Amino acid sequence: MSPQKQKEKPQRSCLGCRKSCDRDALIRFVLSPQDELLPDIEAKLPGRGAYTCVSETCLRTALKQRQFSRAFKREVVTVAPDEMITLVGGIMQRRVLGYIGLANKSGQVISGGSMVSDAIRSGNKPGLILIATDVSESIGEKIELLAAVHHTACFRILKKDDYGNILGKAPRSAVAIKTGGFVAQLRYEIERYRNFLGEVRSL
Repeated sequence: MSPQKQKEKPQRSCLGCRKSCDRDALIRFVLSPQDELLPDIEAKLPGRGAYTCVSETCLRTALKQRQFSRAFKREVVTVAPDEMITLVGGIMQRRVLGYIGLANKSGQVISGGSMVSDAIRSGNKPGLILIATDVSESIGEKIELLAAVHHTACFRILKKDDYGNILGKAPRSAVAIKTGGFVAQLRYEIERYRNFLGEVRSL
């Protein structure tokens, strides 16, 4: 097999916008034995799959136009578009939180606005900064500026309570993930979640 063939990835079409993309860059959906539409975020469930872009808009379009029934060639049982969007967004959010929790158990997390700011200034800079969306604007902007100056990836995502709960602490305005194995996977999950919602800022 030629190097070009080896690099090619399976392509699938989005049921919403009809664009063809790498299968791994889409959201996969499958049917339960009762023909219920199920999001397969990890792309591991058995059976034939149907796909949309990682986009709330594309998913909503596919649902409203009954594209899943056409794709599976049968009547598909599904919830209302708003409910499905909430379900998919919730799964993606839990995946982000899950990786933060794993990083915390491995001692790779620094939390709290002051400690995160100190970590950014240190010689051993974190690989990723996460700022709560409900933090005060002054604190958020200060951490964002520090991250930009020190060329550290930074996202505004989730809320203070979300960070506190997953870390087993009081609400946290910011979290830093130390450079290492969790950074790449966490960034991937955040990018997908951000793309789906279309509203999370990154620097």
